[in-house]
Amino acid sequence: MVTPGAKREAGAHACEHHGPSERRACALVGVSRRVVRYRSSRPVDGPLRQRQRELAGERRRFGYRRLGYLLAQEGMAPNHKKLLRIYREEGPRVRRRRGRKRALGTRAPMVLPEGPNQRWSLDFVSDSLVCGRRFRILSVVDDFTREYLSLVAGTSLSGARVARELTSLIGRRGKPHTVVSDNGTELTSSAILRWSQERRVEWHYIAPGKPMQKGFVESFNGRLRDECLNETLFTSLAHARFVLAAWQHDYNTVRPHSKLGGKTSAEIAGQRVWGHAPRHVAIPSNQHNEGAILYR
Repeated sequence: MVTPGAKREAGAHACEHHGPSERRACALVGVSRRVVRYRSSRPVDGPLRQRQRELAGERRRFGYRRLGYLLAQEGMAPNHKKLLRIYREEGPRVRRRRGRKRALGTRAPMVLPEGPNQRWSLDFVSDSLVCGRRFRILSVVDDFTREYLSLVAGTSLSGARVARELTSLIGRRGKPHTVVSDNGTELTSSAILRWSQERRVEWHYIAPGKPMQKGFVESFNGRLRDECLNETLFTSLAHARFVLAAWQHDYNTVRPHSKLGGKTSAEIAGQRVWGHAPRHVAIPSNQHNEGAILYR
């Protein structure tokens, strides 16, 4: 018991239940009789308290200062210390937000694709140039044919950039039925939501913390890192884009897949392969590490 109010209540309790005199009870509790007999002369603030409670219920994100401005507009202008005291006693403190708002997309269970362009998966991979500058790679995979549809490298890949790349892919291959991605800020932006509504493409967001719900693109990104990114020193962003284009061409048209019966992704897709793979040029060891292979 440290506050006068608590000592006052303890003295009243002793007098009521144990029968000592007021003097004896005050001596036992350690409080002055003057404190026990004190009666507050504070004016009644019932209307102010009630109105503040109503405003706090209507505007839950307002603190006591902004509530004070609203009260002042209605003719109630209490001292800011009194306003804070009532606010704390009522307890409508602003609750800290837990995490950001996420786009829901479609939460229907995914079915295995039975043909090309039924389901695409998207993800990002990061790497760095020899100068230390970081860049990111947008990878788009067809879950049925195991094709790398796109590998876009850039230092800034916004939602609008992703939407433009998907539009370009649709112009070359046709519209997919479903697109699968995680809950990254680029993929939950208003640009992506607007694009999916305008193109009438279902966008499926995986559950947070469940990367295996897009296991196809996660597996392919591991191969991209192991076979390409970790084996090449990128001197510039243009060099990285050229190397990625060459690796994508080789992955889709040359590399056999065990899950596809030893066939390539292009054979499963039944598409004609346009162009030829870029030729490999060895750079002298005095310019790069000995044995490093770059593309020109």
